[in-house]
Amino acid sequence: MMPDTRLLATQRVLLRNGKYLRVARLGQGPPIVFLHGYPENLQIWSRLAPLLADRFEVIACDWPGMGYSDEWAGGATPRLQAERLLMILDELGIQQPILVGLDMGGQPALVCAALHQDRIARVVVMNSLVLGNEPTSWEICLLRKFGFNRFALRTLPRLIFFRAERTFLPPRQRLDQPLRDDFQTAFFTPAVRRFISKMCAGYQGSLDRLPDVYRTIKCPTLILWAEHDKHFPVVQAERLHEITAGSVLEIIPGGTHWMPLIRADELARSIADFAG
Repeated sequence: MMPDTRLLATQRVLLRNGKYLRVARLGQGPPIVFLHGYPENLQIWSRLAPLLADRFEVIACDWPGMGYSDEWAGGATPRLQAERLLMILDELGIQQPILVGLDMGGQPALVCAALHQDRIARVVVMNSLVLGNEPTSWEICLLRKFGFNRFALRTLPRLIFFRAERTFLPPRQRLDQPLRDDFQTAFFTPAVRRFISKMCAGYQGSLDRLPDVYRTIKCPTLILWAEHDKHFPVVQAERLHEITAGSVLEIIPGGTHWMPLIRADELARSIADFAG
C-alpha cells in the first residue's frame, strides 16, 4: 500500500455552456495545467500538485465526460479535446500555461501546443500512446483491435481497473482507499465509461496523423517518461523526441505509469527546472 494520499480540494465550476467542470486550483505564480488519462481523474495529481504550488498556480480538472465533470456534445479526438481544453482555459482565465499531460491527456496537450502556439508556454508529456506505429503492451494492442476496448469498458470495468492498478504501479504498491474510491466511483459510472469508449475510438482514428502535428510544435517540450512503463515503452518517447524539434527527453529510472503518485518529488524537480 502506498502512503496515504491527501486528495486535492475541488469545486464544480459552472461554465457558460451550462456544464459543470470539476477543478482543483492551488498556489500562485505562472500557471501549470495538469491533464489526466483513464481510469484515473484529476486526483492522479494529488501528490505532485502541492509540491509545485509554492512556485506556480497549479490547475487540474476532470476532462468533460470523465471523472466528475459533465460531458459535452460531440466527438473526442485529440484535436477536439485540445479545442475543449482551450475553451476551459478561456473560462478559467488562464493565459499561456505550461501543459502537463499523462496517458490520454498527453496527446491533446501536444496538439494544443501545436495548434495554439500563442496560448501555450510549454508542454510536458508523460507515458502516453503518442505514436500508433510504435510498440505497446499486448493489452493495449488487444484493446486497440476490433473495438475490444469498447466491449471491455462496457462489460469489464472492474477487470480494467484491477489491471490498471497492478500494471500502473510498482510491484506490491496499491492505491490507498480514499484515492481508489475517488477513481472507482467515477470510472464505474456507465456514462463515464461510454465517453472513454468514444475517446478511445477517436484517438485510435487519429494516431496516424498526429506525427505531422507534433512536428509543428515550437514551444519548449519536455518528454518525461517512466523507464518501466508496462504499456507505453520508452521507444514511444524516443521517437516523439526525434520528431519534435527542440524537445528534451528525460527518463525517470525505475518509473512506472502512475509515477505522479510514486515519484512525485522527482517529477516536481524536473518540471520546475524545465519551467524555469
